[in-house]
Amino acid sequence: MKKKVLTLVLISMVMTATGQQVDIQGHRGARGLMPENTIPAMIKAIDLGVTTLELDVVITKDRQVVLSHEPHMSGLICLTPSGERIAIDDHSHNIYQLTYEQVKQYDCGSIGNAGFPIQVKLHTSKPLLKDMIQTVEKYVKDHGLKPVRYNIEIKSTVEGDNIYHPDVTGFSSLVYDLISRELDWERVTIQSFDFRVLSHFRVKYPDVQLAMLVANDKTWEQNVQDLGFTPEIYSPYYKMLDASSVKQIQQAGMLVIPWTVNAVSDMKMLLEWDVDGIITDYPDRAKGL
Repeated sequence: MKKKVLTLVLISMVMTATGQQVDIQGHRGARGLMPENTIPAMIKAIDLGVTTLELDVVITKDRQVVLSHEPHMSGLICLTPSGERIAIDDHSHNIYQLTYEQVKQYDCGSIGNAGFPIQVKLHTSKPLLKDMIQTVEKYVKDHGLKPVRYNIEIKSTVEGDNIYHPDVTGFSSLVYDLISRELDWERVTIQSFDFRVLSHFRVKYPDVQLAMLVANDKTWEQNVQDLGFTPEIYSPYYKMLDASSVKQIQQAGMLVIPWTVNAVSDMKMLLEWDVDGIITDYPDRAKGL
């Protein structure tokens, strides 16, 4: 199964100016340019030629799968339904305690994001995963474009179980069932920092391609040992890599797709190390590499 899945990933990659195949993933769509994890961000990323849309999902009170990096409405990017600012440390706007009808009343685009000064400001809300997929698939078909892949992060923690999200089994089931209705799994990767999610998927849904997200100080060997199996993709913070480790990880049977790479100089360095993909907030900067 692994050889089949890896072949499919490689088919979806773009060719760089130097002839190198690489999977360009738009982080949260195109966070540097458009409000993150929104439909406009996904469309912008597609227009810029990404091969994969990277996104995060959470669960509402009425068990809907919604695009969001945090399980709450973040004061960095969202306004309340009445148009008020949310304090940065206020996590009380818990999406798991809101219905989707309530969630979509929050404006998560008009105030922009101070960390991304050229991001377009527009009134937009956190979309349902189903609506985003259907909109993207129609857009790609209507414009005669190649199908994109989806790299979907399940945002869960031990501390958040049954407070900010369902337990791993329930969360995974909601995501799996929805994707099964909307997409061919050959175009989907499930990623997570929560190794419980990856382990559950490997047992319950063994044909699903998995990406291990990593942000710790352990070696790649230690992380794989902690996980208990070798996933299809190793996806660390890019500064955790060097040329030697990239080669070693690939020799162990994994693709290497680091996050979040925004400087062109870093993109070029990683390509020189032969990474298999790059996750970036600025897909426009990856064009012409």
